[in-house]
Amino acid sequence: MNRRATTAAIAVSLASALTLTACGGSGGDSVAADAKQTLTVWAMGTEGEKLADVAKAYEKANANITVKVTPIGWDVAHQKLVAAAAANKLPDVMQMGGSYLTEFADMGALEPVDTKAFQEKDFFPAGWQQGEYDGKAYGVPWYVDTRVLYYRTDLAKKAGIEKAPATMTELRQDAEQFQKKAGTKYGLSIQPNGLDSVQSFYQFLYSAGGEIVTQDGKAVANSPAAVKALENYTGYFKKGIAAKSVRPGYDVTKDFNNGSVPMFFGGPWHMGLLDDNYPDLKGKWAIANVPADKTSASMAGGSSLAVSADSEHKAAAKKFVTYLTDAKGQADWYQRTKDLPANMDAWTSGELATDPNMKVWKKQMESAKVSPAQPKWSEITSKIDAAIEKAAQGKASPKAALDEAQSAIESLVQK
Repeated sequence: MNRRATTAAIAVSLASALTLTACGGSGGDSVAADAKQTLTVWAMGTEGEKLADVAKAYEKANANITVKVTPIGWDVAHQKLVAAAAANKLPDVMQMGGSYLTEFADMGALEPVDTKAFQEKDFFPAGWQQGEYDGKAYGVPWYVDTRVLYYRTDLAKKAGIEKAPATMTELRQDAEQFQKKAGTKYGLSIQPNGLDSVQSFYQFLYSAGGEIVTQDGKAVANSPAAVKALENYTGYFKKGIAAKSVRPGYDVTKDFNNGSVPMFFGGPWHMGLLDDNYPDLKGKWAIANVPADKTSASMAGGSSLAVSADSEHKAAAKKFVTYLTDAKGQADWYQRTKDLPANMDAWTSGELATDPNMKVWKKQMESAKVSPAQPKWSEITSKIDAAIEKAAQGKASPKAALDEAQSAIESLVQK
């Protein structure tokens, strides 16, 4: 498959709108790690903003290296990477989301990882697997991500709920109890529409034993398990237990704070948002593992660090990636961002080893499910986003919506 040609076509239409700051090169290893040089790095979202501080600390210890960090918004990250790859102008080091890396590895834009320097055994399996494609590793895990259940303990007490729901049946019952006895507007916040609704659905899908595409490349989006999961998921909208539509950029923590939403599935960054923005909520919320259906399973997310195949600074890039992904660097990064460390040794001391909340995250991460390595994964999941919205709005039954998604996905899957 000629992914470079496809990417180039996309990039042509984007080129006039994008301003790229990157280094291109011949792809040689001509510059030694200790030579004076500038390393270009792209990182996304909050990580892009925080990484600049780490880069300054790194420069102090490595006077020969200037690290130029360019923060990129997640909303434009994919477009910028596509355009830069097509022009052979990717930065030396780049943050790669799990859904992106396969695409760029497939087009030959990434340097394979030196698996003697970076070893699989040091990282969460799900973190390492997200950096693999076609039997090779192209990304070193930087941080990992999954989802757990956040719930208001004070409102649970009002509703007569004594502990977190352990099963999907209990989750539905508790959501109804919050509405009836604690007077909340909704019982649970899950995403009914919009980009990446699938990330909200994964907890139901994986716990029911469903998948979208198997690891060996078979589309199974309309399997009985997947249909059951979407029936359960959309049942919350049908019964008014969850909001039937949400605006783009909806911040669930505001409604969690005011009590209109007592439960939601969230990532680790939500802990920091709640602590920072709503200090009065302290002691009134907790987290728990995803309630079990056939099992308790959540999505595996996070990011890897990849090196451009065209970089002329591969030795220095490798050294910088080592700094960011060893146990010490990971523990430091957690303190700065609350991103969950991908390196398992970082969890053996300090807050990561003693905080009860961290035990919940670690347990969920150990069973988190990785998306299959599919170059068109973003396009594939967009079909599930559409199916979720149709079923949530009552425009199609869960089975009909997933049948339609299955038909579209079959032509996108690479076997």
